[in-house]
Amino acid sequence: MNTSSCIGISTMKPCCRILIGYRISSIFGVSHIRSNHKIVNNSSKLHSKSKLSCYNDAKCKVIGHKKGVIDLNRRAFFASGSNWGESKILGKNKLGVNKDSSRGILVIPHVASDFRNHSTSIDSHVSEKGFESIYIQGGLNVKPFVIEKIENGNEVVKEDESRVQVNGSGVNLDILKDLNENVETESEASNIEKEAWKLLRDAVVNYCGNPVGTVAANNPADKQPLNYDQVFIRDFVPSALAFLLNGEGEIVKNFLLHTLQLQSWEKTVDCYSPGQGLMPASFKVRTVPLDGADGTLEEVLDPDFGESAIGRVAPVDSGLWWIILLRAYGKITGDYALQERVDVQTGIRLILNLCLTDGFDMFPSLLVTDGSCMIDRRMGIHGHPLEIQSLFYSALRCSREMLIVNDGTKNLVAAINNRLSALSFHVREYYWVDMMKINEIYRYKTEEYSVDAINKFNIYPDQIPSWLVDWIPNEGGYLIGNLEPGHMDFRFFTLGNLWAIVSSLGTARQNEGILNLIEAKWDDLVAHMPLKICYPALEYEEWRIITGGDPKNTPWSYHNGGSWPTLLWQFTLACIKMGRPELAEKAVAMAEKRLSVDQWPEYYDTQSGRFIGKQSRLHQTWTIAGYLTSKMLLENPAKASLLFWEEDYELLENCVCALSKTGRKKCLRFAARSQIRV
Repeated sequence: MNTSSCIGISTMKPCCRILIGYRISSIFGVSHIRSNHKIVNNSSKLHSKSKLSCYNDAKCKVIGHKKGVIDLNRRAFFASGSNWGESKILGKNKLGVNKDSSRGILVIPHVASDFRNHSTSIDSHVSEKGFESIYIQGGLNVKPFVIEKIENGNEVVKEDESRVQVNGSGVNLDILKDLNENVETESEASNIEKEAWKLLRDAVVNYCGNPVGTVAANNPADKQPLNYDQVFIRDFVPSALAFLLNGEGEIVKNFLLHTLQLQSWEKTVDCYSPGQGLMPASFKVRTVPLDGADGTLEEVLDPDFGESAIGRVAPVDSGLWWIILLRAYGKITGDYALQERVDVQTGIRLILNLCLTDGFDMFPSLLVTDGSCMIDRRMGIHGHPLEIQSLFYSALRCSREMLIVNDGTKNLVAAINNRLSALSFHVREYYWVDMMKINEIYRYKTEEYSVDAINKFNIYPDQIPSWLVDWIPNEGGYLIGNLEPGHMDFRFFTLGNLWAIVSSLGTARQNEGILNLIEAKWDDLVAHMPLKICYPALEYEEWRIITGGDPKNTPWSYHNGGSWPTLLWQFTLACIKMGRPELAEKAVAMAEKRLSVDQWPEYYDTQSGRFIGKQSRLHQTWTIAGYLTSKMLLENPAKASLLFWEEDYELLENCVCALSKTGRKKCLRFAARSQIRV
């Protein structure tokens, strides 16, 4: 078989060879031109399903399932970066239990980029006092002495049994008892954290001797792991943040680069093939015999772009999460060189081109099919689900920060700015509901054809569900789950609402209203285990029609109203941003009482979240990582501030959101800062 030069990523060990999934061999045709990263497609096609692999040989080759022909004249794709080979390998033997239980403070160097200077970090002013510096005086919670008369007339001072004398002053023993109880509670929490860290490190997957991710679940007693033994992009995000916050960035860097190499790079028009720029939902490290070498085995990264998923749906959110994680890696580690690499810049552009492609859709929101995100089964979220819009908005903001602006990217950056403006207006104006807005919908006129119509999407008032009338609080509101012509999905989807807060997709008032609603409806959305993935559940005929009678998504189970502890870290991030960490602390403390005892399940069932999910996997990695990330974010809010966005008023001043008789017109929207509920 003819060979060509491998991808010259200096961070890859020489034992690795590339078998790129799904006809993405055109990665080798990317010329090393930084100005426009032009993709040249001169190659013969590889076999339709290839994989990324490594073996114990210093040679690098491109090999598919069958022998293919590679153009020897194609240029290799070289890019600078830090060297994996020179870095410490964080394999399971190296990723053992915390080598240092204390969490160090990362010093992030100053970077002269315009966007990076607009850091949202918060200075932490914590006044720490040692226990020795607390002077105990008799006036501290002192109970009065009891004077007793004895028959001989002498007075005896009788002290309360709960008091002792310290330097001549009485001290209440109840205080010391409370201190002991607090120490015991902290010790118990610390033991749970140690257990969680051990389980998280046990879930680490190695490839070519380097850690590249964590499996979805790692329960040794599970005889049928299905695809839970794979590394999912969305599932790895909380694991990545836990490692980053703990000062362990190498595994995250490896993950970002290896998933980038699995990205679909070649345009395809064939059925059942991914579009250019699509990131896989997951990948698995397999050991297979090496072609033409007896007894020699090789490790192979086998990606899944949705062709093995339930319903065969492409993962729209994978590329969005990848971009969000790339920014988080730079913010926390200070290693901005990674995002400036040519291959990484090209990967960002391909994802954005896929998402920003013109089509028939008239809305600025992203049109997707059912099951294309965390809710990966049929749940009636096809169209423009809030979760995708929130992640899309975040990914656009991340990309605008990270893209190097030049002649090849200036049009893309302009398109990002336009889409951000239109998307923020669209979601804030048409997805938001509170008591006032619901009353407005209740009085909607229908069949309005004018461009000045109030009821722009022809929503019929009868769509307002009966449960919502009594459920919506007087103070607070939320962003609905979906909006399409003639249809509003009034269900509360937690991830979309939380990420709208984190990304500032919602206004300040809306963000505050979402947390007010969660607090007011705590028994419905949190109850015995945070947090409901959506509320309320689909039941009876509605469940049969919308889910198709899905036996896994029965009412108040799994995606249909189940409780998912992994949402803790996003809830924590949203609460810290809005200055309400006490809500997150309450939720984390509640989860802490059960997660370890219940062996870290994937989800909980029933309306109050009391039962472990009927098909829930145990030792679910993103449950473990979500808990750890929440704890670390609460301990260090300054790090949390690196992961969320503040309002960008420039976006609101450039919105193109309406049609006039002569075409599009720009809104002179002081509404950006007033009418749109800032």
